[in-house]
Amino acid sequence: MMLPFVWIKRNLTYTLRQRRSFAANNSALYDGRIYRRNVVQEEQYEEEEEDFSYMGPPEREEFETEETCDTHLIEQTDRGFRCAIDVPTVMYKYIIGKKGETRKRLESDTKTSINIPKQGVDGQIVVTGPHKAAVSSAITRIEVLVDNFRKKQQFTHFLSFPLNDPKIQEGFMRFKDDVLEQFSQDHGLDESIFQNPAKLHLTVGTLTLLDDSEVRKACEHLQDCQNFIRDITEGKPLPLQVAGIEYMNDDPAMVDVLYAKVNMTDGCDKLQVIADRLVEYFVSVGQMVKEWDRVKLHATVINTLFRKDTTVEEASGSGRQGTNEREAFDARNILKTFGAYHFGELDLNTVSLSQRYSADCTGYYASAGSISFS
Repeated sequence: MMLPFVWIKRNLTYTLRQRRSFAANNSALYDGRIYRRNVVQEEQYEEEEEDFSYMGPPEREEFETEETCDTHLIEQTDRGFRCAIDVPTVMYKYIIGKKGETRKRLESDTKTSINIPKQGVDGQIVVTGPHKAAVSSAITRIEVLVDNFRKKQQFTHFLSFPLNDPKIQEGFMRFKDDVLEQFSQDHGLDESIFQNPAKLHLTVGTLTLLDDSEVRKACEHLQDCQNFIRDITEGKPLPLQVAGIEYMNDDPAMVDVLYAKVNMTDGCDKLQVIADRLVEYFVSVGQMVKEWDRVKLHATVINTLFRKDTTVEEASGSGRQGTNEREAFDARNILKTFGAYHFGELDLNTVSLSQRYSADCTGYYASAGSISFS
């Protein structure tokens, strides 16, 4: 069995004030699209030496019985075994470690040699060694480093069903105006917490893509989904109805998020099936983490996080990130008066790989890739 080790990273924190400053200084306009850079930024962190804690180096005979990696091709060569893997370039420094110590420990404990491209140079990390299981062990440990680093990052992209149809936007603006006209005196309720109508959407699932290569792979995986989606839709757009209001927590007097419900007009569950199949596929290829048994399809219309950052997008699931930074609002009157509000109907024909902190010429999130239902 693999001997356990722990990757220790210290001082991986940054303040809300730093995040706001970073957002203000890291946006750009290209070809009519506004982007807030959301790739990994090393200046966000005060890095110290990465380290491993081992229970001791494994013996050779342990390699001979250890399970080998079955997700990468390990080739036999004249000198032993070799495996090349794709790793985001931002991770090179963490695998190398301070003064090369992390790589040296990996090499020493797995009896392998690890060749890492220079920072900024495209290529693969190549692991070589005399035993197949030793190479597999080194690959697995590198992947654990990458996975642990990825878990520390905010998501960069998300699969979305756009709801920015003109009819839905018009219905949303009527809802917003009526709510503010009637209930602006209710606790915590003001214009700043309403969604941008150009960004109305359903979140299917979130992805943390660390470099351009991972974005390209995600686009390719999305294209792989087109056949099964068109089988479900029978090559036609899905007729949807956006109607009804629900909230996320148990106390309607202290609400963080209100969302609109979305259903197929014919009552079938095709949209839910597509969302669940998309998550299932992206989980299977390692680009998404499954959080729930079923995707919770909801269109956020009010989110108190917008009060402090109008560019925020919630993750899939509860949509209640950063609750310590929120000021809740009283939604009782809204729910009583607008609980069955009808925003409108649309024919949904697209699922997009949307980039966080971005906007295209329509105001919707910039798309790294998309596929159609018809």
